Amino acid sequence: MTDNTNSTDGTGADDATTGLPSAQDALQGVTAAAGFRAAGVTAGLKTSGKPDVALVVNDGPSDAVAAVFTSNRAQAHPVIWSRQVVGDGVARAVVLNSGGANCFTGAFGFQTTHLTAEAVGDALGIGAGDVVVCSTGLIGRGDQTFRDGVLRGVTLAADALADGGGPDAATAIMTTDTTPKQSVVTVDGWTVGGMAKGAGMLAPGLATMLVVITTDAALTSDERVDSDGCMSTNDTVVLMSSGASGTTPEVGDFQEALTAVCADLARQLQQDAEGAAHDIAIEVVGAVSEDDAVTVGRSVARNNLFKAAVFGNDPNWGRVLAAIGTTDAEFDPYAVDVSMNGIRVCHAGAPDQPSDSVDLTPRDTHVLIDLGVGPYAATILTNDLTHDYVHENSAYSS
Repeated sequence: MTDNTNSTDGTGADDATTGLPSAQDALQGVTAAAGFRAAGVTAGLKTSGKPDVALVVNDGPSDAVAAVFTSNRAQAHPVIWSRQVVGDGVARAVVLNSGGANCFTGAFGFQTTHLTAEAVGDALGIGAGDVVVCSTGLIGRGDQTFRDGVLRGVTLAADALADGGGPDAATAIMTTDTTPKQSVVTVDGWTVGGMAKGAGMLAPGLATMLVVITTDAALTSDERVDSDGCMSTNDTVVLMSSGASGTTPEVGDFQEALTAVCADLARQLQQDAEGAAHDIAIEVVGAVSEDDAVTVGRSVARNNLFKAAVFGNDPNWGRVLAAIGTTDAEFDPYAVDVSMNGIRVCHAGAPDQPSDSVDLTPRDTHVLIDLGVGPYAATILTNDLTHDYVHENSAYSS
């Protein structure tokens, strides 16, 4: 996911002329596109009593699906199951729960995932093999009580399915999120809508992140967000197409709309990162390849010394150079320029403008790194490292 748009309120929606999120219809999220119903219900998985099971159903006529999953070798049972589901490019529903990750829960946990898919299938009259399953929450939670709660939630959610159920679904997948995250783009009679969950561990192998994207376009990707460099066992991004609009857009037009929704959701994830005080965009230009630009940007985004400096409003460009020097990207470290919030503090590997001329008090922080060796660029989104982040992640256990 790249930083292509800004949304500060979690309600980015579409502009039918530009195909970019604005603020009109995003509250419908995954049900903005025709052919989809959704629900979010309370099944008792969370001790808070808040909604914890969501269901998104594709009523067709198309049932095309594509998905991206975590690259973490330690994968939760729902990820293992769902990889198999999307293998044939067909899925009719996605069921998601918060309040428990169902990861490292043994054979019993995989059976729970299978039973969850079967319960959705029975409720909707479809096969379990067409049901994507997603879970998020505490690793190791997946006992009989958890299973009973998820299955109870499936029954409740199936009964609550509605054309306007997107907001309820977006609420039910939240964990440490402070607000639901939804986005919609409509262009020339077809729509892309989405919802996301995530407020920490936002790393480039996806994140502690669940994303469902729907479209009614007739068809025959988060992932450049890096918050704390951690990678979840449960990360899943699913795209479903109903084809209900009857319109087949040009590939470039659809890609633009899909990118706009993903970028908007990525920005919302960044802005809701656990305990963050700064939203940082690390823009790398002048690279010999896009891969090099990404590698350099991520090296800075994952550097705790740099992130701590930003928290302290310290434009410590030396930590930027130290971070990028650990990569195998092609550049001369003594020819690099670094700017922070529009002030070039390093030129050709040497001090430039005084550091005290840089204002890092605003939440939005822009770091520009010019490698000076090629035409490629990339932007990585990250956050600072704060006392609140440490506190929240030492206290959080459900």
